[in-house]
Amino acid sequence: MHFNPYGGAAAQLAAALVNLEPGTSPETITEVLREHDYRPFRQVSPAEAAELLRWAGRLRPVFADADLDRRVGAVNALLAVTVSRPYISRHDGRAPHLHFAHERGPIVDRLRAYTASGLAHAICEDHTRLGVCDRPGCDVAYVDTSRNGRRRFCGVRCANRVYVAGHRSRTAAEGPSRL
Repeated sequence: MHFNPYGGAAAQLAAALVNLEPGTSPETITEVLREHDYRPFRQVSPAEAAELLRWAGRLRPVFADADLDRRVGAVNALLAVTVSRPYISRHDGRAPHLHFAHERGPIVDRLRAYTASGLAHAICEDHTRLGVCDRPGCDVAYVDTSRNGRRRFCGVRCANRVYVAGHRSRTAAEGPSRL
């Protein structure tokens, strides 16, 4: 599925933030931002890193709860605390694109507006495309961009573990082979 480019990239970044471990370093957070083509003008500070990790905790329910009404309520609550003032920007030689907070504003404010708006776009496109891995013990959040929209796992490794465990369970229940 092709999401709105702004919503898709921002929703992917929201998932990446949700998947960070508590206490993740400012350097690692800055690298995650760069990997998702979010260009901070400087290194994220320790205080900003702590605030972004708290924000990630507020983003998690949007991925974890599949109920549309609760998802909409959660995203509306996120949007309500942002400094959202949409405008079109053309900074750094980039093509025109939407900004939901001033590009020179505090990075935490910009990321709150960016990720909340991105999740809003994703939900409006197809709320079932946001999820958390189905493998027991794995809580990795993802945005399903697959063609058929049937993603259940964060990646191939978790899918294989579930399928192999299911096969072994069925094989054990059938009893020993009579070869």
